[in-house]
This record gives sequence, structure tokens and C-alpha cells, in this order.
Amino acid sequence: MMETLRIHERLVAGSLAGAIAQSSIYPMEVLKTRMALRKTGQYSGMLDCARKILAREGMAAFYKGYVPNMLGIIPYAGIDLAVYETLKNAWLQRYAVNSADPGVFVLLACGTMSSTCGQLASYPLALVRTRMQAQASIEGAPEVTMSSLFKQILRTEGAFGLYRGLAPNFMKVIPAVSISYVVYENLKITLGVQSR
Repeated sequence: MMETLRIHERLVAGSLAGAIAQSSIYPMEVLKTRMALRKTGQYSGMLDCARKILAREGMAAFYKGYVPNMLGIIPYAGIDLAVYETLKNAWLQRYAVNSADPGVFVLLACGTMSSTCGQLASYPLALVRTRMQAQASIEGAPEVTMSSLFKQILRTEGAFGLYRGLAPNFMKVIPAVSISYVVYENLKITLGVQSR
């Protein structure tokens, strides 16, 4: 019989997975933000953007906002995985008698709840990360720190300012995460890995 992970083990596993994944793709996040904020004709494409950032600002520019990103992804990924597995296993123990397959709708509901919890816990740090990346794209703009940006948002926009843009983010992330979990569970079944 397979041993089930405890909630703190799920939290650590999710956090580590999120931190490793984000660290490996973070320069692409910076490029995405710069490409989205560019002036017409500023870059001929993604490679041109990367070359110009490297030449003008150095390698460190590809890691603007990295600290708030890591501080955000660790709780997000940890909470997301821990809540998802906990809800799914609770459903299986209560309602699944002869099957380890909760079905697509239960998986989607668990993914929606887990993603919502993770987003609420980590969104302010994602907002600060994006603003730090955007600030770095403005020539001559003063360099801002994570803590000074937090203070500025709280002072000028209040606590709700830390959640600006949350609704569109939910519209993007919740379906993506929920679908990912459905695919994840179906692949586990295909590969013969047990959930319980």
C-alpha cells in the first residue's frame, strides 16, 4: 500500500516545484513584460529585445522582480498543491467506494478551489513583481525596491491596491490550473500511479 503525503509535505513539494519551475523560466517573464510594454518599433522581436536588454542593462535586468516572484510562487505553488491534494483525497475517502477516480468535475472543482487559495495568498507579490519589471522598462526611471513599492501601493491605493487586476488573473489562471490537474490525474491513471 502506498503512503499518502501529509499536508506539510504537499506544501513543501508544491513550493519546491514552483520555485524550480519559476527560476528556470523567469527571464522569459521579463521578456514578456518588456515586449508587452514596448513602444512601436522599439524591438524587432523577442531576440532583439533580449539582446538590447543585455547590452544596456546587463544580465541582472533579466531578474528584475525575482525576489517578490519567489516570495509569491513559494506560497502559491505550495498552497495550490496542498489544497488540491487534500480536497481530492477528502472527496475520495468520503465518496469513492470502489474507485480512485473522482471524475473530471470533482477535479475541476478541487483545482478551482486550490488555485483560488493560492492566488489570494500570493497575488500582491505577483503585482509588485510585474510593476518592478514595468518600472525597469522606462528609461531613466528610478530603480524601486520591493519594500518601497509595497509601501507606495499601500499609501496611494490602499490594501485593495495590492489586488488590482486579480479578476482577470483569476479568469486566466483558474481554468489553466484546473485543466492541468485533470490532465495530471489522467496521466497518473495512464501511467498506473495510484492517488491513495
